Amino acid sequence: MSPEFLLTAFIVCVIPGIGVVYTLSVTLGGGFRAGLLAATGCTIATVLHMVVALSGLAAALYASAVLFQTIKYAGVAYLLWMAWAVLGDRGALAVTAAAPQSAARTIQRGITLNILNPKLPLFFVAFLPQFLPAGGDAAVHQMIELGIAFSAITFLTFVLYALIAATGRNAILSRPSVLRWMKCAFAASFAALGARLAFERA
Repeated sequence: MSPEFLLTAFIVCVIPGIGVVYTLSVTLGGGFRAGLLAATGCTIATVLHMVVALSGLAAALYASAVLFQTIKYAGVAYLLWMAWAVLGDRGALAVTAAAPQSAARTIQRGITLNILNPKLPLFFVAFLPQFLPAGGDAAVHQMIELGIAFSAITFLTFVLYALIAATGRNAILSRPSVLRWMKCAFAASFAALGARLAFERA
């Protein structure tokens, strides 16, 4: 596994996206444990998308405009609901000192958020082959190895974000003005991610 792949994968994961925003908001609402569960859910979805990509379903998704659009707009609707939930301090997305949510619910939301992003399996199809040696006889096994490594980097990056958020959680929660700004920022981020997804093309 090349250093170039590891560095590129880390850069891709560290750029704030749906999983990062969800992990940060859940950590601020429920602490590091909640953020760890959110990171787990988002990573599970990444692994599922990798399986879809490696099984060839990503090609079918790319070829079927109706399927792609259906999944895409379901994802857009869910992201907009998440923005509304943050503004309303609902459940695990409350950017306040919230009552603990069940582990299953926090993980399930992380999975749902990322599973409704139809670009992820296409990303695997486009990204991973760039790091495979030309004419390799074990391409599938190498793709699996790279996919597992990418998923591990994804999880560790989300955990890092959760750790950072948990470290500053008390300071943020004790300042109402900062808390309001954070709440609006997370809601705007979910809405912006939904808008960006709405204009994605297969």
